[in-house]
Amino acid sequence: MAFTFAAFSYIISLIIDAFLIFFAIFNIIAFDELKTDYKNPIEQCNSLNPLVLPEYGLHLLFNLLFLVSGEWFSLLLNAPLIAYHVHRYMNRPVMSQPGIYDPTSIMNTDVLNKCQREGWIKLAFYLLSFFYYLYAMIYSLITY
Repeated sequence: MAFTFAAFSYIISLIIDAFLIFFAIFNIIAFDELKTDYKNPIEQCNSLNPLVLPEYGLHLLFNLLFLVSGEWFSLLLNAPLIAYHVHRYMNRPVMSQPGIYDPTSIMNTDVLNKCQREGWIKLAFYLLSFFYYLYAMIYSLITY
């Protein structure tokens, strides 16, 4: 039983993935509040937009650790979401601040449904990857 850089990468990814799960839950709740008119769009976008870049950065951070440690399968599993994050940020509305949510268009039914569905899909992905990282961490600690 040895502590390798791969095991360290999985430990860090478990911790970061827990934060990403909370981000996804916060997004789901926020869009549900918008859908039921509990909050106005400007207030909601001002609370959601500052979380976009930290979410993307945290996701990219542990994938860089996977790249350095040679965990190719874990990196391959995360590659589609990284590509989606890059695509989503590059095609964001023109705004004066960083973020991807525009208060003027967020209340459109299709945009709101898309953002809510995106939150549910990210939550499912982060939950599944959490358990995979837990398994991989235990496996890498036992085998080396």
